[in-house]
Amino acid sequence: MSTDTSTGTGSVDSGGSTSSSINLESVRAVAKKDFQDAVRSWLFWGLSAFFFALLVVVTGALSYFGEDIAAQGATTDMLVVFVSQITKLVVPLIALVLGWKSIAGERESGSIKVLLSLPHSRKDVLLGKLLGRSAVLSVSLTVGFVLAAVVVAALLGAFDIVDYAGLLVMSIIYGVAYMSIAVSLSSLTRSTTVAGAAMGGVFVLFYIVWNALQQVFRLLSQREILFFDTVPYTAEIGGQEVQAERLQDWVYFVMNLDPGQAYTNGLTLLTDVDALESQVAYSAQLFGGELPIFLQDWFSFLILLFWIVVPLAVALYRFDRVDL
Repeated sequence: MSTDTSTGTGSVDSGGSTSSSINLESVRAVAKKDFQDAVRSWLFWGLSAFFFALLVVVTGALSYFGEDIAAQGATTDMLVVFVSQITKLVVPLIALVLGWKSIAGERESGSIKVLLSLPHSRKDVLLGKLLGRSAVLSVSLTVGFVLAAVVVAALLGAFDIVDYAGLLVMSIIYGVAYMSIAVSLSSLTRSTTVAGAAMGGVFVLFYIVWNALQQVFRLLSQREILFFDTVPYTAEIGGQEVQAERLQDWVYFVMNLDPGQAYTNGLTLLTDVDALESQVAYSAQLFGGELPIFLQDWFSFLILLFWIVVPLAVALYRFDRVDL
């Protein structure tokens, strides 16, 4: 005969599994405390200062070294290009570090049991931690961008607020995607050492392994192995049509599942930067002038949504059943 015991962590059955519901007020309380702790520890202000300094330094460099760029009125375009290349690397690092100990640290120290002794379910804690850490990153990005806007506008002369805001919005969405991955992984282990190794693994996966995949696929296509045969296409170079070959459609689909690539593609939709649009135009030549759905700009938001929802769904299911 089995018995059910109600606790702050949810109901526990005789098999040792737990089930819990989501209380939005409880989620908000956990997220609020997490955000306030970051503000009190000066983490939030440090990140805000970092993003402010990043924008000012890049703008200052463009203003000092890029007089020809300014003369062409393309200063905001170049700012978006340069800053996006930096944030593409920095934002994931910050998100992974912020999410690293979010739950694994509390499980290792035992403080998670104190938190769950309050009227919070495990799902509440997981969602609250994700929202709290995401708020720290998102609000610090916003504060840094807003404070730097005046300096950026003064140094650039020509300033496009729409492109600037598009860069901010895309960086926030990108950061939340990595935060979901980080917090979800943190919930799957009680050791901060293992969690840290997992964060490093994620970074290596997307910035070394994933970037090397295209070269691996090309080598396999040259040897005509399995499904890696090439597809002929016609490209226009210097006003002349040139016959060339590209990889199979599914290869480009796999390559574009990378959050960093989705970030770049999303910027093309939210900003009006010529350098980014020319990349899209070049890619379209590979497919006869029209990109397939999975390479179109709007699809990048579905990819980032995937990286937000899927890791979180796995973590919600698994964290509700682990032994703390």
